[in-house]
Amino acid sequence: MNLIDLRTLKILEKVDNGRTPSQRDLARDLNISLGLVNSFIQRLAQKGYFEIGHLPKNRVRYILTPRGVAEKTRLNYEYIQYSVKIYKDARQMLRKLYAEMETQGVRCIVFYGAGELAEIAYLSLQQSCIELVAVVDDGRVGQNFMQFTVIHPDRIESLWFDRILIATINSAESISQKLANMGISESRLVEIA
Repeated sequence: MNLIDLRTLKILEKVDNGRTPSQRDLARDLNISLGLVNSFIQRLAQKGYFEIGHLPKNRVRYILTPRGVAEKTRLNYEYIQYSVKIYKDARQMLRKLYAEMETQGVRCIVFYGAGELAEIAYLSLQQSCIELVAVVDDGRVGQNFMQFTVIHPDRIESLWFDRILIATINSAESISQKLANMGISESRLVEIA
């Protein structure tokens, strides 16, 4: 699924949710410029995906057409297929990663990160002999992750582990640097690549 289709899907979903989003709201939600949102809106209206009506106080209202509903359905289906492929690829890559760690004698690991990628990593870990001993994440301390309570990274030094799996998509480099500053050898860090 390309970026244009993804943005189109998000716009169609926002238009179809019952409230009329402003172009400024759409720009913020999509993290794109107001001008680009305006261009998307005009293009989608020209394709017949929704109609543009006017409300009082210089506001506009977007009304999804049957053609827009069909396009939204098609894009949702494509997005689901894309997401399943990413999930399967991640699971396969993690199985290989865990198999490599097992051959290196790794028995206990710590996850650094408690988001969606960590969830996939946890599910894949269940098919290995490696034990997860803790989950750390600066932004989720005290929250639950599977049967673990997420702890602060400062507590890593008190744990016994062979490797730390950086189980987050964003900020892997800054996490590696933070762990290096704590005296943890780079050889004990594993990134999901």
